[in-house]
Amino acid sequence: MADKGGDRIMELKNRSQYLDKLISVQDMEVIKVVTGIRRCGKSSLLKLMMAHLREQGVMEEQILSMNFESMQFADMDSKRLYQYVMERVPKGKRLYLFLDEVQKVRDWQDAVNSFRVDLDCDIYVTGSNAYLLSSELSTYLSGRYVEIKMLPLSFREFLDFHGYLLEEYKAPNGTMKQRAKGKDGEAYELRDLFEAYAQFGGMPALAEAELDQERANMLLDGIYSAVVVRDILERGKRKEQRAVTDALLLRKIILFLADNIGNNTSAASIGRTLVSEGLLDDGRKAKPAVQTISAYIDALLESYIFYEVKRFDIKGKDYLRTLGKYYIVDPGLRTYLLGNRGGDVGHILENIVYFELLRRGYEVAIGKVGEKEIDFIATKMNEKKYIQVTDNMNAPETRARELAPLQAVQDNYEKIVIAMDCGLISGVGGIKIVKAPDFLLSAGLQKINKHSRSLLMMFLCALSA
Repeated sequence: MADKGGDRIMELKNRSQYLDKLISVQDMEVIKVVTGIRRCGKSSLLKLMMAHLREQGVMEEQILSMNFESMQFADMDSKRLYQYVMERVPKGKRLYLFLDEVQKVRDWQDAVNSFRVDLDCDIYVTGSNAYLLSSELSTYLSGRYVEIKMLPLSFREFLDFHGYLLEEYKAPNGTMKQRAKGKDGEAYELRDLFEAYAQFGGMPALAEAELDQERANMLLDGIYSAVVVRDILERGKRKEQRAVTDALLLRKIILFLADNIGNNTSAASIGRTLVSEGLLDDGRKAKPAVQTISAYIDALLESYIFYEVKRFDIKGKDYLRTLGKYYIVDPGLRTYLLGNRGGDVGHILENIVYFELLRRGYEVAIGKVGEKEIDFIATKMNEKKYIQVTDNMNAPETRARELAPLQAVQDNYEKIVIAMDCGLISGVGGIKIVKAPDFLLSAGLQKINKHSRSLLMMFLCALSA
């Protein structure tokens, strides 16, 4: 499948996890909203959906696509958008409307809601900022939309995008293992490819960089600049949004958070560290106000470059207000910001596992049990998993440290340690021990069946009632 953009033809790689979700809600009377950081694949997903419609027999005149990053639609507001679409509605046929980066249109929600009321249409929108579905807007569209949260490539997708095929082989000890075969026909160990994933990350565009760090940094610089300049430094132009005016402070906060993924962090501790370690290059001595740092962190969360994880007291069964953790949306962006540094494998792995859990549909919190901490509590419906993440489980003292928090939880839910290196150990006292690449590849992409679709329709109908 190819998309023609000028003289350039770019192959569209299937993102089944997300495309299947879109297909499952096709023609349902809800607005489909795809959110995620810039360049994570939202536009390509819309193109994949349009290709699916054409394969179903939908006529070209029924598909209307608008990308608001294009100068063609500069300075468009809700009234102009409404007029533009209404002039192109096919007579007597259903319209399939695709609005890419719709947050750039002033009061877009008014036009979109009018389309829903006035037309026979199926609406798909994307946005690169969480403000798109802020509390005000989500209330306005309550029961009328379904959100699909898109992330950069998983490890499995990374292998696919870079041309690696998984295969099983028999190890010298007789056990069956997995490895990957590259486009060159060579076999590669999964650990080596995981290290490449941890370094380069999963931004889809990097498949064109062929794992060359200089080329990767050029592409990542464009993504980073777009997020910071377009989404954050222009934040004050949006209603009720505090402006981000101190570009130096913003960058230092970004570097701090990137360097401290997986560490307990607060706005106050960030301010103290920036001043005490002289990280503000302009020589300022005054500590930035906590409110300012909090507002800047909120802007980073809104742009999907960082995600915050709250701490949950397992015994008290309540979320704690202090010392959450932050994870960066893509490890390649971390490499771009901090360089390819050795060490810190445990925190990078923890970062990757967190986003893999989100991809699999879990809600994730940090677990507190007494004085001990569990890296992740992952919950979905009636399912719950307690997860520890570590670089190496071979040393007895490391095993004892990582197992202790899980052993302190007195329930029957699944408990797992995910490690880069765990030797031949596969479990201790009912606690599973899994190698990181095996965990990341353990979940295939599951298609939504008719039963799931029926349940989803019942849920959406309940929202609309």
